[in-house]
Amino acid sequence: MTTDPLVERMRPFGTTIFAEMSALAVRTGAVNLGQGFPDTDGPPEMLAAAAQALAGGANQYPPLAGIPALRHAIVEHEQRFWGLARDPDTEVVVTAGATEAVAAAILALCEPGDEVVCFEPYYDSYAASITLAGAVRRPVTLRPGPDGRYAFDEAELRAAFGPRTRLVLLNTPHNPTGKVFTPAELALIADLCQRHDTYAVTDEVYEHLVFDAPHTPLAGLPGMRERTLRISSAGKTFSCTGWKVGWATGPARLVSAVLRVKQFLTFVNAAPLQPAVAVALRLPDAYFTGFTATLRANRDRLVAGLTAAGFGVLPSEGTYFVTADIRPLGGTDGVEFCRELPGRAGVVAVPTQVFYDHQDAGRHLIRFAFCKRAEVIDDAVDRLRKLA
Repeated sequence: MTTDPLVERMRPFGTTIFAEMSALAVRTGAVNLGQGFPDTDGPPEMLAAAAQALAGGANQYPPLAGIPALRHAIVEHEQRFWGLARDPDTEVVVTAGATEAVAAAILALCEPGDEVVCFEPYYDSYAASITLAGAVRRPVTLRPGPDGRYAFDEAELRAAFGPRTRLVLLNTPHNPTGKVFTPAELALIADLCQRHDTYAVTDEVYEHLVFDAPHTPLAGLPGMRERTLRISSAGKTFSCTGWKVGWATGPARLVSAVLRVKQFLTFVNAAPLQPAVAVALRLPDAYFTGFTATLRANRDRLVAGLTAAGFGVLPSEGTYFVTADIRPLGGTDGVEFCRELPGRAGVVAVPTQVFYDHQDAGRHLIRFAFCKRAEVIDDAVDRLRKLA
């Protein structure tokens, strides 16, 4: 039998670590601080709008690019918060979550052999999408500095660019590290994109979950609007991760390329949920500031507990997540530590080494999610005390 190159390329992508750890939580009754999903529902206005749309017959195929109400709401939202001007008819596409948007963007823009500069650790779907496109990852490693904050080496980033570089895949705020890329870091990335005439695909699903540093879209930097696809979703900001409503915005020619791929992936999705997300995007500022404040308090609560339990806790500037060093507790391998943690303490976390090409850089680090109710975090912290 002839070996299929695509089958061979995808062979390394088995069951995700999220599925494994969530199943472990169910099997052991452990508190699941591994997978990043909230344990509360989103804003009532959004839920009511979804119920109304379901009952009102919005249950058939929506337009390929998304319903006009949602596309207009996305444009208004980007203008309101980030000062980005878009055309709702040609520069927006609604997708089945940010995951589809990332996959469609990479498949649309990359040819076999093209290179994608990305920052490791990276969300696991990035590697799979790059591989599906037949492209090649060029990872740049984020490492904790003396203050614990993650940063990259400028020389390493410059060296990652070459004649086959097609695009930079950037996630900020960054999962799993909680890093928010600084204005100086973004300016360097923008400069390299323009020097090497490459595209940028930016995953900004945590755009409103920033605690200690402002979020700056790369697309807003000089020279970047016409070469950047900006991706976000409703899942994180509105606590509806199961809805899978995301979007990509950018210049019409890039959005058109994404549309051509998307039509053969999901075609369309979430017809009765799209009007509800449009309502959510137009909520007053108080919703967004209040949501961020709640997550910041959750972060501080979990960080204090992890520190008391003996972990080496690294700063989290944004997202749902905080990473911790297991070496003060005698750990050396994150996968092994996380598989044993439910039995030792009744808590599930996620090893971050699986999100690296260079796994030794993250072998001692694990990730905890704090997008949970305060009482759930307190329960987890109480359980983790037995590690100290």
